[in-house]
Parts: sequence; C-alpha cells; structure tokens
Amino acid sequence: MSTQPRRSWALALIAAAQFMVIMDTSIIGVALPHIQDQLGFTQENLSWVFNAYVIAFGGLLLLGGRLSDLFGARRMFITGWLILLAGSAAAGAAGDVATELSARAVQGAGAALIAPSSLTLLMMLFGANPRELTRALALYGAAAPAGGTAGVFLGGLITQYLSWPWIFYLNIPVAIAAVIAAPALMPAGTRARGSVDWAGALTVTAGLAALVYGIVAAPERGWTSPHIWAVLGAATALLAAFVIIQGVRRAPLLRLSLLRAPNLTAANLAQALLGAAWIPMWFFLNLYLQQVLGYSALPAGAALLPMTLLIMAAMITLAPRVIARFGPKATTVTGLAILAAGIGWLALVRADGSFTADVLAASLLAATGMALAFIPSLGTAISAAPPADGGLASGLVNTSYQVGSALGLAAMTALAASHGATALGDPDALTGGFSAAFTGAAVIAAAAAVLAAITLRTPSPTSQQATTEQTTAEQEALAVRTRA
Repeated sequence: MSTQPRRSWALALIAAAQFMVIMDTSIIGVALPHIQDQLGFTQENLSWVFNAYVIAFGGLLLLGGRLSDLFGARRMFITGWLILLAGSAAAGAAGDVATELSARAVQGAGAALIAPSSLTLLMMLFGANPRELTRALALYGAAAPAGGTAGVFLGGLITQYLSWPWIFYLNIPVAIAAVIAAPALMPAGTRARGSVDWAGALTVTAGLAALVYGIVAAPERGWTSPHIWAVLGAATALLAAFVIIQGVRRAPLLRLSLLRAPNLTAANLAQALLGAAWIPMWFFLNLYLQQVLGYSALPAGAALLPMTLLIMAAMITLAPRVIARFGPKATTVTGLAILAAGIGWLALVRADGSFTADVLAASLLAATGMALAFIPSLGTAISAAPPADGGLASGLVNTSYQVGSALGLAAMTALAASHGATALGDPDALTGGFSAAFTGAAVIAAAAAVLAAITLRTPSPTSQQATTEQTTAEQEALAVRTRA
C-alpha cells in the first residue's frame, strides 16, 4: 500500500477509535432501565454503570499517555483495544452488579490507553505538515460528537430489537478489526528510556478518581455530607502527594517542567472548561427534549442530529480555514465566546416551548462555537510539548477534557437540582432547573473565552517558522526510525 492511502486508512482507524471511546459513554443511556431490571441495580447505584467507565477513563489517561511514550504508541493502541474487548465481553455477559461495574471499569481502562496513543499516532503521521495536521485533528474532533449521537441511536435500536448486552458486544468486532489493522497501518513509534512511575500513577489515578467520584456523587448525597468531604479531602491529599512525587523523582510520570511549556497549561485549561460547558449543555438539552417537550429517546437523538452534523461539517471545513486565516488563539477565543452565546440562548427555554422555537437555532450557534474552539485548543495542547512527550501531552489534554466534563456536569446537576430539576412531571420546575444549568454552563464558556484571551500566546512569525522547521526535522528523523 502506498504511503498516502495508508496514512488515510490510519487516520480513519484513529477517528474510529475516538468514535468508539465516546460512543461507549452514551450508548448505555437508553438501556439503563433494562440493565437495572435484569441485574438488580438500585435507583441510587444505577448511575455507576456510566460513572465506572468515566472514572477509570479519566483517572488512567495520564498513565496511558506515559505508557505510550515508554513502550510505543502502536503497542499501547493495540493493548487498549484488547482490554476494551475483554471488558466489553464481560459487561455483556455480566449477571450481577459487581461484575457489570468491574467490566465497565475495564472498558474505561482500555479507553485510557486508546485515547492518548491515538493522538500520538496522529501527530506522528501528520505533525510534519501544519495543514495536514489541522485537517487530521478536524476529522478526529468530528468523530467525538458523531460517537455521542450514534450512541443514543444505537443504544435505542439495539435495546429495542436485540437486547441490552449487545450494546457492549458491538465493541468486539470493531476491536478485532483495529487489532488486525493497526500493525499494517500505524508506525511503531519510538520508545523512550525510563521506567513507569508507579507511585505517581497510583496517586494521580486514585486522586482523580476520588475527585470525580466526589463531585459526581455530591448531588445525590448532598454537598454537606461527611462522606463527600472525606472523599474530596482524600482526593486533595492524593493529588498533592502526586505533585510532591513528581518533584522528587528522577523519571516522573509528569515532569512538572513540562507545564511551563508555552501554551500547554493554557490550552489544557481551555479544553477542561470547554468540556465543563459543552457536556452539561448536551446532557440537559437531552433532558429538556425528553422530560419537558415529551420526546422519546430516539426522537430526542434525531433532534440532536442537526447540531451534531453541523459540528462535524464545521470541524472538517470551517475550523481549518479560520485557523489558517486568524491563528489558533483567535479561533479558540471566538469559538468559546460563540459557545457561551449559544448556551446562554438555550437558557431562555420555556416549559411550553418547541424544538423549532427554543432549541434549533440556539443549539446550532453553540455547535458552531464548539467546532471552532475544540480543534485549535486541542492542537495547541499537543503541539506545545516536545515530540518525545507526545503521548504524555495527549494523555494530559484528554484528562483535562474528561475531568472538566465530569466536574462541569456534576456542578451543573447540583445547580439544576437546586432550581427544581428533580420535580419530575412538573414542566415549569424542570424548565427552571434546566435553564439554571444552561446559564451556569454559559458562564463557564464565557470565563473560558476570557482566560484563553489572557493566557494563550500568539507565536511571533519568526518563532513560529522556527518551531515549524524544528518539528518538520524531528518528524522526518522520526519517520526514518519508525518506518514500518
């Protein structure tokens, strides 16, 4: 196979990986009542079918990025798919609560290897050409909303016409295809010298997991619960220990000096706040469609299609052109500002409203902002790190987005509940709660725009050219070493 078609197929496989990783967070939604009935979940612990995946995914991403650097991105990409395959088979065959939750955590662990290694492979394949890299990141970014919406549709179709275990079994043929195709399509990647910082990996994974758990569980247990404060206190202690360990170890999981790389911390902050605004908007918009406007799951998914299709089209066509014309900083700031305006418009939803009048235009405006902000902030976060730390940078930006999403959703859930969103069957109270959540998410997006404008740097033409030439030389040398 010639180089260009091979790279195109490799990009398709990387985008498919992103698609599946995100789809696994949304495909279970419609099936949850069926899983509850058959496995004996209580109403209180049912949400952990979702949370077990997200916590394992977000908590292990940094470790996944480091393993990708140490053992090669292709090897970790394949390993992640094998772990996801095993977890999916176990989740579908589970006969009790403990097995189901354990299997979902295994799925999340596999995703935590797939996500950072995918981005590392993308950078290896397309990083030498800024235009190609922007287009590749656009396709990669468009795969995320596509996976989220496909999960809603497929979850409903599979649950209705087959049975809920098949929402997990669906991963198996895709994983097998990825494992077979990866050696022929992907470069092996370099293997950095060093050892795994297991103490750092343990503290950051446990700390992030505890933080996400505490924030997610707080709306259910109450923010004044001693249990929640104990968990959040443990999370703070573990993350502080992680920082201390990174400062004293010779080969740390995350070199603290890496955070001083221009734009890396600022771009990761933008990604975290982007997730903290976008995911709550998507979540509560779905609830508004179903619980206030009376849509069932599949029509609600169809109502989200215009927004999803616009994101995909804008990421692939509009965002690269805007970035080329105005640069990544201006595009990120503008996208976040547009996102804030769109979500703020959604805050005006009415209890007696309609999809056309209350949702369509506002959701399309928000989608435009998401498409413009996601690609440049993601590309900046990855390219700000040295090539040798590509896997770690990929894990870091994925962690930022996933943890930001979890924290934002938990905070907006608490805000919505305090404004009446728990009053099922009362459209006025529900709308008031959802409106409060939209307002909060809009404030987060607006704050992100301001912070991005302040903290992101615009490289001078001279330094930008030097960086491009250096990156090109490094990628050419890398291609010689990793040609396979």
